[in-house]
Amino acid sequence: MKLIIGLGNPGKEYSGNRHNVGFQCLSRFAKDNHISFDKKCCLSRTGSGRINDEEIVLAKPQTYMNLSGKAASQLLRRYNLKAADIIVVQDDLDLPAGKIRLRLGGSAGGHNGISSIITDIGTKEFIRLKIGIGKPDSRNNGTEVVDHVLGNFGGEEREIMDKAITRASEALTCLLTFGLDTASNRFNS
Repeated sequence: MKLIIGLGNPGKEYSGNRHNVGFQCLSRFAKDNHISFDKKCCLSRTGSGRINDEEIVLAKPQTYMNLSGKAASQLLRRYNLKAADIIVVQDDLDLPAGKIRLRLGGSAGGHNGISSIITDIGTKEFIRLKIGIGKPDSRNNGTEVVDHVLGNFGGEEREIMDKAITRASEALTCLLTFGLDTASNRFNS
């Protein structure tokens, strides 16, 4: 069994935010695989299904980003899983908008949701699917990072991100089917 956690903030006011790209990707993946988020469990909205022979649980923590680890640790206990069984889908400021990268382990890189998960599950050794949202444009009236990540994608950027989310959904399927090395070689950009 694999647990795929998409990071984001709950509530309609956050649904289009850059910081919610993890939720957006998980919604796309769920739609592509006919999975619905029809349960509430472990501080999360969850859905389950199968990819090939692999049972999967999808989870969108409802704790707000900075407390995502509370949901992740409860989910691991509930399903009797190890960190090696989880995949976390996250936004990444350090990747240009629309780029994706699969990676095992590493630091939180300043991402508070990832930091919370590392703290609460006690390890950084889990797979992350990072979706680039780019850094704020320093010429854009000094937009701060918080304003950037909590801002919505605009026009051309939304088109780029829609394609990235589709590609990230495909990367999840490849990862579950062929493993990290094959998926990384195919999708890391």
